[in-house]
Amino acid sequence: MKRVSPPDPATELFETHRPRLVRLAYRMLGSVAEAEDVVQNAWLRWRTVDADQVREPGAWLTRTTSRLALDVLKSVRAQREIYFGSWLPEPLPEPLAEVEAEAVHDDLTLTLMMALERLSPLERAAFLLHDVFGVGFDEVAVTLERDPPAVRQLAARARRHVQHARPRYVVEREEGDRIARAFFEASRSGDVGALTHLLSETAILRANGGGKVIAFRNPIAGWPASCASMRD
Repeated sequence: MKRVSPPDPATELFETHRPRLVRLAYRMLGSVAEAEDVVQNAWLRWRTVDADQVREPGAWLTRTTSRLALDVLKSVRAQREIYFGSWLPEPLPEPLAEVEAEAVHDDLTLTLMMALERLSPLERAAFLLHDVFGVGFDEVAVTLERDPPAVRQLAARARRHVQHARPRYVVEREEGDRIARAFFEASRSGDVGALTHLLSETAILRANGGGKVIAFRNPIAGWPASCASMRD
């Protein structure tokens, strides 16, 4: 039987931080695939340093992952500027979403992720690192290569945007699942009356085809009224 060598200490140390780094990168980028790529690049950089000489490996890995994610985010935002239509964050796969809920005590919802999409890359990084992951402002300042007062302002602006975007009411997961199933059934059966009953007059429909499939270019406000006109 072939013997499998145990991972070296540097690898084991990185793997203990990997879930947290993936969560951070995902919140920065809104894409699981891009987050995993960023963390893999952080791993490659980690392999080039002497881990014994790194006084705070967790801080080093967080800083490296944040900077790599910032570079990707700036490039992605440039691509999205020429994309026609809404750009929606990629939903988390169910297993990863459950780990998120257990690991970080804040509401990682599509609404929150869309609010983060409207922040500048630096605002997004400052808010996530300090408010979500509990990194001190001094360390965030080192990561973003900004003065601590400037980082505080970035986080404060981001916090106001996020708080403004939070939903007024919290919907329990079971209730959300029930509404989603009812919406799906009404859409599939073509029951426009049932569909309009499920939606508020202030509902807004957004679609994201990612440049691969047909989608609405602009958000549609008053979606129930649109359904009614379709029925009529």
